[in-house]
Amino acid sequence: MTKKDKQIELKDKIVKGLEKVYERLIEFKKEKNSELVIIQDGKIVKIKPE
Repeated sequence: MTKKDKQIELKDKIVKGLEKVYERLIEFKKEKNSELVIIQDGKIVKIKPE
């Protein structure tokens, strides 16, 4: 396995981990009936998780 292959594999693992964290965050916000705070078009916006 080359160095580039290892980097690609590591990147894939990191992206999968971030996706899992995002899913858990949405679940948590739904359970607590709490708003998500995001930046949309340069403005801070609060939205309800769906």
